Amino acid sequence: MRSFWRLMGYLRDYKSSVTLNVLSNILTAVFTAASIPLFIPFLEILFGREDLVTEAPVWELSIDGVSASIKYQLSQVIVTQGKEQALVYVCIGILSVFFLKNLFHYLSLFFMAPVRNGIIRDLRKQLFEKILTLPLSYFSDERKGDLMSRITADVQEVEWSILNVLEAVFREPLVIAGSLAFMLYVSPELTGFVFLLLIFTAVVIGGIGRTLRKSSTLVQEKLGTLVSIVEETLGGLRIIKGFNAEGYQRNKFSRENNEYRSILTRLLWRRDLASPMSEFLGIGVVAVLLWFGSRQVFSGAMRAETFLTFIFAFYNVIQPAKQFVRAIYNIQKGISAMLRVEKLLDAESNIKEAPDAKAITGFNHSIEYRDVTFAYNAEEGKVLSDIWLEILKGRVVALVGASGAGKSTLADLLPRFYDVAAGNILIDGTDIRQYKIRDLRALMGIVSQEAILFNDTIYNNIVFGMEGVSAAEVERAARIANAHDFIIATENGYQTNIGDRGNKLSGGQRQRLTIARAVLKNPPILILDEATSALDSESEKLVQSALVELMKNRTSIVIAHRLSTIQHADEIVVMKDGRILERGAHAALLEQDGEYRKLVALQGFG
Repeated sequence: MRSFWRLMGYLRDYKSSVTLNVLSNILTAVFTAASIPLFIPFLEILFGREDLVTEAPVWELSIDGVSASIKYQLSQVIVTQGKEQALVYVCIGILSVFFLKNLFHYLSLFFMAPVRNGIIRDLRKQLFEKILTLPLSYFSDERKGDLMSRITADVQEVEWSILNVLEAVFREPLVIAGSLAFMLYVSPELTGFVFLLLIFTAVVIGGIGRTLRKSSTLVQEKLGTLVSIVEETLGGLRIIKGFNAEGYQRNKFSRENNEYRSILTRLLWRRDLASPMSEFLGIGVVAVLLWFGSRQVFSGAMRAETFLTFIFAFYNVIQPAKQFVRAIYNIQKGISAMLRVEKLLDAESNIKEAPDAKAITGFNHSIEYRDVTFAYNAEEGKVLSDIWLEILKGRVVALVGASGAGKSTLADLLPRFYDVAAGNILIDGTDIRQYKIRDLRALMGIVSQEAILFNDTIYNNIVFGMEGVSAAEVERAARIANAHDFIIATENGYQTNIGDRGNKLSGGQRQRLTIARAVLKNPPILILDEATSALDSESEKLVQSALVELMKNRTSIVIAHRLSTIQHADEIVVMKDGRILERGAHAALLEQDGEYRKLVALQGFG
């Protein structure tokens, strides 16, 4: 139940609404309990068994005192206006109490609605912010679809299964307590049967409830798997259709969907057993009460109208008890979803900012990799080993080598997408772990092989993450990136929406937009990760021209498979199996007849 109480902790942010909700629930319980005794004078008058009170009683604040005062006032009405008028007043009293009961019931729901929705908003906000702060290494071990399921379906399940029944958890015990108090006052013996019912219900139904959490966890995990399959299918439709794999993907989804249905059906069977079981147990006890209570009426130990009111009070216990049991079932189901939400909320981030982190606003001298070693995890082994590298300000350094050599990993360590396992990376002589992460990343512009764009306008994609940018600055950045001409040729120019991941644009156009974004940011350090490798020759020429403009007067780390694009770099670093084998200028490396020369020969230029 730790997850439940953690969720309840969010109520602190909504103290006023929660206070009004609690007050409304208390008043609902009060008027529910008050409605029961009102039936006694109605039945007494109806059956002609009323005992008229001719002398005004001494007022005292107690059940007997209030009851005596009501009987006296009612007796006066009967004497002066007759029984029919007295019945009218009793009916008005009953209607008034039931009106107030339902009014406060509605108000309790009214005040709870913004609390429920507010908590769900807060949960989704925390989850989204957590996703933004977690390191990239976390997402390499998780499925995107499952993460999406947690922030959508799991949070919604928490709202349906816990917050939706929270009202019952806090209200129904008050109603039950009020009804039980009246029942104890009327007949402690009969009330004992009610306690037997509640104890028996807790024992019998509690066993079923314990299985709900395990089944609910499986349901949420299966739903996460389904969302993952849908997400992968949407992202890979071109390949699925190209390889005629629709049947394979359809069967994969159908298999998981059927398993989800089967687990969910069993879960609902168990949950839905609560209400009929509690009702049957309640009717069983009512039968016993009718038998036992009737004997007391026949013996004269209890008046008939009092017994009928007792039965009505017992009904006011049964219905809230059913709602309470169902609420407990739903909470057990919702806790499983909350556990999955907590797993993401409590995920540890190994990229942590130092408590006394320094601000950094500029890059003045050099970047140094000192004996750097890195591994994504212990099982896979080292990705980088013994890396020593110095990059002076204003120089262009190219990283080359076969796939898997560690080039992209080496670049990813600089903005702290990952942290080194051993060694140090320094900027201007200070370990980058001593800088504020936001300041560190503000020094860098990144253009990757895959053009990362968003379903928004061209303008918003260029200014992404930047504030106080003028339209003239955006246009200037687009011109430098050779993007302005194709932008103004689109339907709405810079305000054209480019679709999901920019799919309305060609590969070269998408890449030039990412370059315009980097130009606008104007970073002192530039990381180009195979920015032209996926382009055709014409697009590559345009993008390469834009990159040359982008790299002017900047320190650049260029990762390239096409060696023709980096032969004019100040230094070329040749990597293999996570180590640096060679370094130097293009001409000098060709003379060494080493790994670089082999790579050049394979690509047929030099």
